[in-house]
Order: sequence, then structure tokens, then C-alpha cells
Amino acid sequence: MINPKFSITDLLKIRCQVKAQKPLIHCITNPISINDCANVVLAVGAKPIMAEHPAEVSEITATAKALAVNLGNITDQRMQAMLLSGKVACERHIPSVIDLVGIGCSHLRLDFAKRFISKCHPNVIKGNMSEIRALCSVESHARGIDVGDQDILTNDNLDDSIKLLQALSLKTGAVVAATGNVDIITDGRDTYLIANGCEMLSMITGTGCMLNVLIASFISGKHIIAGTILATALMGIGGEISQRVQGTGMFRTALLDNLFGISDSVFSEKIRYSKH
Repeated sequence: MINPKFSITDLLKIRCQVKAQKPLIHCITNPISINDCANVVLAVGAKPIMAEHPAEVSEITATAKALAVNLGNITDQRMQAMLLSGKVACERHIPSVIDLVGIGCSHLRLDFAKRFISKCHPNVIKGNMSEIRALCSVESHARGIDVGDQDILTNDNLDDSIKLLQALSLKTGAVVAATGNVDIITDGRDTYLIANGCEMLSMITGTGCMLNVLIASFISGKHIIAGTILATALMGIGGEISQRVQGTGMFRTALLDNLFGISDSVFSEKIRYSKH
């Protein structure tokens, strides 16, 4: 491992800019996590809009500073809306991120993800390793929307997994963020490992969706890979601090509170990231 290209100060500057500029973030997500997603965008200082009607999304995206799309609980209307918004984001150079929720267990979602990436060229592609493997047409062992045991990162498969992610990034032109027990973020040339997080993050629904809109918030200033690193580390640190409470309900509330309240000094102390 070598020292990261982006210093902690660089990451905190992006966080400060979002708080100061309050960028509008267009989130097309799912009804399971929509409230948490809106609140987490607010928690980091940005402004969410959750519009998903196909008749208005192009107009909404055109006024936004970033777009987040999420394939959870997918519907025909939302797929149509995502394509419309994605094309506007691409044409206007508005940063965008797609969350590959469930493409390892659904051909509908997998085919749509490939179509969206081909037509809309998102800046960030996010998913767990089972979802990323499915997108790359490599054998995937997804368990619903969760990563399969055989796809979990280990010391033995880390290098091969990184090569797969780098190839996907170079093919699509997107930063690829693979979440898991260790998070991997790459632009095909530079690759970063983030070791923050806790098991409780996987025990409440919607934390992956929340990370997706956090990424959108922090790439709104067009710092694509640094913003993705910041969002991923902040979510992991928020989880670590919040796990001190008892129970998943209290954890969910504490997570939102801590994403709002984590100080720069605590972030600097707790972030664990390195360049591979």
C-alpha cells in the first residue's frame, strides 16, 4: 500500500463545499428507502428532490447539481424516468451515479443497468461484488440484493477483484465503487481501499441506498473519485460510531444523527483508507 493521492484535507474541503453551496441532488430511488435517502442528503448539507414522474424528471435533473439512480424495487415508470434523467445529466455534464441494486438476481435489472450505462454514461457505478460480477458477465452468487458468500472479498481474491473493477472502469469511463467488508473505489488507474464500516450497516435496510445519494451529494462539485471516497468513508465512520447504541431502530436514528454531526477531527481520526 502507498499513501493516498487525496489527503484528508482534500476530502474535508469537498465536505465543506457541499455544506456551503447546498447543491440540489436529484434522487430517483425506491419507496423502501426514499425517506432515509432524502434525510441523509440533508444531513450532509445538500438539498434533495425525489421526483420520479417521467413527465417532469428531465426538467428537474436539468436544475440539479447531481443525479442518483437506484434499481431497488424497480418499476416501468421509474426505469423510464431514470433513462430520461440520465440522458439529461449526460448531455449537460451533471455528475451521476447508478446503484446496481439486485442486478445479481434479476435479469430485468441487469439488462436495464447495462442499457442505462451504455446510454447515459454515469460518472459512478456502485454495487456489491455480486452485482459488479453480474455486470461484468462473471459468475455471481448473489443472495437477493446481498452479496453472496463466494463473492465476499478475501486476501486470496482481492487482486483479481481489483483487476475486474479496473477493467469495468476503463470500459465504461466511470469510477467503480464496490462495497463490502472492504470497499474498493477505482477509476481504472488509481485504486483505493476503505476499511471503515461495521456489521450493523447490513442489518437495517437502505444503507446502500443512503450511500448512493451521499456519493451524488459529494460528486456534485465534479470531484468524482475523491467525492466517492469521502461518501464511502463517511458512511463507514458513521456506522462505527452509531453501533454503540443497542438495537437496529436506535442504530438507524443514530446513523442519521452522526452523519450530520461527525466533526472534521473525528473524521480525520477514524478514516482508514489507502491507495492500492
